[in-house]
Amino acid sequence: MSVRRAGAAALALVLTLAACSTPEQPKAAPPVPSSVPVTVPFKGLRPTSVKIPKIGAESSLLAVAVKTDGTISVPSVHTPMQAAWYKLSPVPGDVGPAIVLGHVDGDKKPGIFYKLKDLAPGDEVDVDRSDGKKLKFVVDRVTQVPKDTFPRDAVYGNSDKPELRLITCGGAFDHAEHSYKDNIVVYANLANA
Repeated sequence: MSVRRAGAAALALVLTLAACSTPEQPKAAPPVPSSVPVTVPFKGLRPTSVKIPKIGAESSLLAVAVKTDGTISVPSVHTPMQAAWYKLSPVPGDVGPAIVLGHVDGDKKPGIFYKLKDLAPGDEVDVDRSDGKKLKFVVDRVTQVPKDTFPRDAVYGNSDKPELRLITCGGAFDHAEHSYKDNIVVYANLANA
């Protein structure tokens, strides 16, 4: 298993638990298997920003990984307009599913991906990279799925072409758990290869 695939598997275990919890009572995440590296050396090439014209979303991208406690590092809910790229996934434009995540809301304000559910096939997502490349992805489909049946293989599975996954929370808010019950996942393909 490659480091990126192992990292994606780790993300699959923890993303739905940690990315959308409120800071008042974060949800416990399952432990990361010992064979999965928590981080890898960062080689420098990375996406620097994401822009989704249809929904007016635009953000720089932080590079995040899995923390030693098994939870995914995500931007603070106190900065809900900040998006992040999961650095153990491919760099957008490279072969495989690059993972970008953001909050639906935080601090009682809309987050960067508040309107992510409103995207439809054919909509565009622009990603800039640190090497100066400007990439355009086209949305293929948008799904809303319960967190307890998160489609790991569909989201993180191998691909023979550059793809992008945008992930946030959605559905009903569970006040007892301080978390949304569903995830919104946008699947997009590179348009300007």
